[in-house]
Amino acid sequence: MRTIARIIGVGLAMVMSSTVMAQERRPVLIGYVAAFKGLDMSIGRLPPRAYTHLNVAFANPDAEGRFVRAGQLACMPGARGEATGLGTLRDAVRRMQAGGARVSVSLGGGTIPGCSGDWRVLLSEARRADTIDALVSLVEAAGLDGVDVDLEGALLTEIDRAGDYTPFVAALSAELRARGKLLSCATASYEGGMIPERSIPYFDYVNIMSYDAIGSSWGTPGDEHSPFAMAERDLALWRGKGVPPDRLVLGVPFYGYGFGGLAPNWSYRDIRQQHGATAARRDVVGEACAGCAYITYNGPETIARKARLAAQEGAGVMVWEVSQDTPDHALIGAIRRGVTEQQRSNR
Repeated sequence: MRTIARIIGVGLAMVMSSTVMAQERRPVLIGYVAAFKGLDMSIGRLPPRAYTHLNVAFANPDAEGRFVRAGQLACMPGARGEATGLGTLRDAVRRMQAGGARVSVSLGGGTIPGCSGDWRVLLSEARRADTIDALVSLVEAAGLDGVDVDLEGALLTEIDRAGDYTPFVAALSAELRARGKLLSCATASYEGGMIPERSIPYFDYVNIMSYDAIGSSWGTPGDEHSPFAMAERDLALWRGKGVPPDRLVLGVPFYGYGFGGLAPNWSYRDIRQQHGATAARRDVVGEACAGCAYITYNGPETIARKARLAAQEGAGVMVWEVSQDTPDHALIGAIRRGVTEQQRSNR
């Protein structure tokens, strides 16, 4: 199969991709499921049939390039650092698929765990084919619908500069398309953190991480971490790089950052629980200024505006991450509202 796929090449990949994409619901709502917080907890917080796609985050290979070892994921730590069993992952995938979502495994992550092998070595020409074989075996063994590539920042840049990122994506795309599977990615929008333009045609969805402009240890205090203007800029940037609208997905945060002595990391769920529904309707608790005590995040109205923008200019919305919404699913409700408003305006 590998030989045939490589001979036919990009043409087959693009034809298969078009077939897969034709079967997708529009607009899409893609959510990341944090295995490192616990699969049962995260799945238990999913609203019924809300997400069209769910990406299980994160899987990494061991030093030999294996994704599964002795019936367990080689590097997918759970909430207490325990290994995730292949059977546990398979059952979780089935549960999410039963809710109407297509489920992918997400690779890498913003911080690569210590159990991972060196992606730079494993994606080199000498090791690439074996790594892809192991990944495809995981997809088939777990009953997954695809793969999401979330190699970020300096690691992504090093792999690309070595000439290994796009060849990896191209070869993986061929293998997945031959099986009717999806391939997506997550990308930042700053120099040194963006996927290379030549890799874009191989992805069914390009998920734009339009957040983290400021965090508890970077950026300029007093700024917002994910303003509406950032979403507009990021969508324009990636349209300019050639991502087709039906593959362009806007990422929104279900979390915020605290400053001025407040806890540095906040889920939207905790913001509303601790500061009340009135405060949670805005995009800031306190006053956003240098030296002030405040939390910057996206409230429902900003999320709804972004969803409307994403439905107008792209394929839909991506969420990091699903467990951080409120028990009554306030932010998912805001996304639905924004998308519905845009659909009505198109009639």
